[in-house]
Amino acid sequence: MSAPAAGRTVLVTGGSSGLGAAVVASVARAGGRPLVLDRQAPGDGVPWVECDLADTRAAEEATRRLAERAGGLDGVVTAAGIDVPGRLADVPGETWDRIVMVDLLATAAVIRAALPFLAASRGTVVTVASTLGVKAVSDATAYCAAKFGVVGFTRALAAELAGTVGVTLLIPGGMRTAFFDDRDQQYRPGPDAILNDPADTAAAVMFALSQPAGCAVRELVVCAEQETSYP
Repeated sequence: MSAPAAGRTVLVTGGSSGLGAAVVASVARAGGRPLVLDRQAPGDGVPWVECDLADTRAAEEATRRLAERAGGLDGVVTAAGIDVPGRLADVPGETWDRIVMVDLLATAAVIRAALPFLAASRGTVVTVASTLGVKAVSDATAYCAAKFGVVGFTRALAAELAGTVGVTLLIPGGMRTAFFDDRDQQYRPGPDAILNDPADTAAAVMFALSQPAGCAVRELVVCAEQETSYP
């Protein structure tokens, strides 16, 4: 993160683990102020609000509360994401719906609530899609639907907010996080899988956040060179 980004206030959804936690750590190291929306507390006393992001109205309210408490926002990173792989006929409807709500609808809800603060600071939004937002695979209908949605939402948002708020779409490949831990064994990366360090992906997020007003990093694909999910 370059010097001009130091001191900026950045809200991170899902900031207690995985990529979100890596972004929180990077913001703090750069001299910024991370804020977190999550169901679990982040480390190191980072200001946060407990929130089930599947409740989009609660996500909006929590976003406003954190932003007002911090005196504004300079950035938002929507890193929260869940998945429960399985065939459409086998994944319970409420589980399928929850994946889309957390991964797509909460992304829009948090950004909607943050927009007045970001417009005031000429801030930046970084949405987190996936390589499965541009490449469809079996047994991932909910996740692909949500992440394809994030791609379309972000591209439309960039056009809508041009000249007022910076918008970057991040398309990450698989990372070495707990994201895969609760899956059935058949859906976990194998022992030879090549995955990215979330800290490296977080560095790309920080690059996007550090751009001056008027300079847009529209899209970033970040993954391990040899990772097979690369589209």
